[in-house]
Amino acid sequence: MGRRRAFDEDEVVRAAVGLFGGRAYDGVSVDDLVTHLGVHRNSLYKTFGSKRGLYLVALRRHLAEDVRPLAEALAAVPDAATALRLVTSADLGLLLLAAVERAPADEEVAAEVAAGLAAVDQAIAGALGVPTALAAALTAAALGLLLRGDPDGARSALTRRLEPLD
Repeated sequence: MGRRRAFDEDEVVRAAVGLFGGRAYDGVSVDDLVTHLGVHRNSLYKTFGSKRGLYLVALRRHLAEDVRPLAEALAAVPDAATALRLVTSADLGLLLLAAVERAPADEEVAAEVAAGLAAVDQAIAGALGVPTALAAALTAAALGLLLRGDPDGARSALTRRLEPLD
């Protein structure tokens, strides 16, 4: 009979979302996971198989708990400016890091990222009644502002420019 798990898997995955979302996959070592998540190395491997296994579970959790609710909210936006505000205020750190760091090298991560972005694009397209390509351009602009940290108030300037389009 095996020993009982000494950690809450849900809490560990939630904490891993924050850790990977703040430091990226390559910025987090297994030692970091053990230290920050409070999980023994053997338990981590037994439960998730590998660092990558935990990363995939964390990415899927992020998509389910952060990106999907964003897409649901975007499906009801009245205009592009509101969509931009929602996307740029969302916690999408792990999605962005996954897109630039892991997706180019990992097909499974690429598929998860693509599905998350497609959900956002489709929600915006449906709400605004615009082609998906135009919605994708709005999503890309919003994500670009998130990546840049909006140092010069570009979000406000872009929002003002989008309002007459609605």
